[in-house]
Amino acid sequence: MNVTTQVLRLPLRDPFRIARHEPDQVATTVLTEIELAGLHGLGEAYPVAYYGETIGTLGAIVPLLAESIGQLGDPPANVPHARAWLLRATEAMDGVVGRHGSAKAGLDIALHDLVARGLGMPLTELLGTSADIPPTDFSIGLDEPATVAARAQRAGHFPALKIKLGGTHDLATLEQVRDVYGGPIRVDANTGWEPEAALRLLPELVRLGVELIEQPFPARALPRLRWLQERSPLPIVADESCETERDLESLVGVVAGVNVKLMKCGGVGPALRMMRRARELGFKIMLGCMEETSVGIAAGAAVASLADWVDLDGNLLLASDPFSGLELDDGCRWVIGGAPGLGVERVEKTVDNLVDEGPSAPG
Repeated sequence: MNVTTQVLRLPLRDPFRIARHEPDQVATTVLTEIELAGLHGLGEAYPVAYYGETIGTLGAIVPLLAESIGQLGDPPANVPHARAWLLRATEAMDGVVGRHGSAKAGLDIALHDLVARGLGMPLTELLGTSADIPPTDFSIGLDEPATVAARAQRAGHFPALKIKLGGTHDLATLEQVRDVYGGPIRVDANTGWEPEAALRLLPELVRLGVELIEQPFPARALPRLRWLQERSPLPIVADESCETERDLESLVGVVAGVNVKLMKCGGVGPALRMMRRARELGFKIMLGCMEETSVGIAAGAAVASLADWVDLDGNLLLASDPFSGLELDDGCRWVIGGAPGLGVERVEKTVDNLVDEGPSAPG
């Protein structure tokens, strides 16, 4: 097995700020490619420093993960055995290191793409999921209220908008968005609110037709989250508080929903299992993303049929996506066709935005 990574720095269409301080002009993501048994698979890792990952940690961790996968041998040529092989790959990576979700996701996505291509089937068929998925919303970052409203108007064809809050003009922002947009609004404070201020804002959110509140308080502030959910007619959705399947039990009775992201939990397989477990525990499920290319978004779309709310818009935030094959229909649903694997390909062999060649990791 041979694994290569390439770091891409991709300009964003608009500045994208959230309540946590993070770069807002460029998306830095890592393309992962695997060659195994004459097959090729594409994956993507989007490291976020908040979760303890950087380009540097990926460079150190990916070769170790790849070595563990290389010991599994070639993937089987039938679906049941291939699914079991992919689960063993997840277990092998988890045995090497804890967390590091995006590093694992890059390899996991590439393995799923490779196996599905080898079997000649779309990823949904390999997973046993449906191609009939909910529409995605569209996310708009923190900015001046008038600027956010202008972007909301431009995105008015989306059936729902997710508005980033946690700044100094949250209510004014929502008022101006509502003036130009009639659909459901989802708000995401990215840990940026204080409890009493959030409580005062609740009636206004209801009045303005807000559908849900995502991560109002810091990740470990579970008592605060429970306190607000007990007082809120709107579902509170845990994002930063919910990285992997292991976090679900502690959130029962605390929040109404969880945001599952492939880059947090470790890829397609872990996301599928996490979503099924979340449903068993009674959670509403959002399927989210980072500012990923169509590679990561296509992987998410393969499990989107299990979600109540879909927030798979990372590639739409890019000024230019270096991959093709993933399209939205008129209802803003990602179209999952019959092409093998993820169904996406590089627009050109050499990506102009490529700034660094990552480590090769023979397995």
